[in-house]
Amino acid sequence: MGSWSGMMSTTKEICSAQSDESGCTSLYRGSKEGESIVGLAAEPDNTAPPPPLLWYKIRAYGHDAFSEFFGTMILILFGDGVVAQVLLSHDEKGNYQSISWGWGLGVMLGVYVSGSSGSHINPAVTFANCVFRGFPWRKLPIYAVSQVLGAMCGAAIVYGNYKSAIDVYEGGPNIRTVPGYSTTATAGIFCTYPANFMTKTGQFFSEFLASAILMFMIFALKDDNNLSAGHLTPLALFFVIFGIGACFGWETGYAINLARDFGPRIVSYMLGYGHEVWEAGNYYFWIPMTAPFLGCTFGAWVYDLFLYTGLDSPINTPWMGIKRLFGPLHKKQVALQSPV
Repeated sequence: MGSWSGMMSTTKEICSAQSDESGCTSLYRGSKEGESIVGLAAEPDNTAPPPPLLWYKIRAYGHDAFSEFFGTMILILFGDGVVAQVLLSHDEKGNYQSISWGWGLGVMLGVYVSGSSGSHINPAVTFANCVFRGFPWRKLPIYAVSQVLGAMCGAAIVYGNYKSAIDVYEGGPNIRTVPGYSTTATAGIFCTYPANFMTKTGQFFSEFLASAILMFMIFALKDDNNLSAGHLTPLALFFVIFGIGACFGWETGYAINLARDFGPRIVSYMLGYGHEVWEAGNYYFWIPMTAPFLGCTFGAWVYDLFLYTGLDSPINTPWMGIKRLFGPLHKKQVALQSPV
């Protein structure tokens, strides 16, 4: 009994500071004459973060591209989807209003999906942000390619979903026609075609005007010095697109977006609609590729010239940015990062 109590009195914990630093929590117990290890239980160090997975690195590197891809894909899924449903179901009552609603929803949901990259989902919007908001020019090709590929993917999904209905509407699985060449054409589901009476000048001006209104309103909604829409910007853009479609969209289909029109046009060509997708409307296809860039740039310029007071716009620098653009390199001012 005495020896046992003596052993107990000499029992001690000898976990050193060095052991603490290494993560050791073991208790060393022994007698004065010969200490022996009674227990050793080393716990793993859980404080160090695990090494990042390869996909994490890929996702971080291409996050903006993925964001714009899926945002544009959602835009086309809802936009082309509503056109397909209206056309193939022979909806003759309020069909144009349904299309305006569908495209408005597509833009709103696409903006929600691509918020982390700025929600451009339109190469012309990206271009205008590069010119007037200091958005990095090096990102323009990445954004544009991602947007076009996203639009192509969305159009392909819509075709796969409505293929059986298209077969019935066209009159057979191997019949695919373009507006202006058939009374049962379905190519208009995927990209825009102008009304038969439109001249080339009228076609261009219609797309230019709609694009200018779009960019003017985007800058207005994002201007913190104005009545900014803040977190309600996607909802506000829903009404902008709905209004453009309801008021200015009949003549050309208000593409106002190279990716929205060019990507699905390529898909329709690949699906068998033929070279008429390029010839229709007296080779109309190039207008949705160029007019949105000029229209969005003009709309942004008008807003900044008359309403915007932020210093990140070249309009609010000497000589409206011309001096900054062409002046000596050491005197150039660096534009602030775009808040859009």
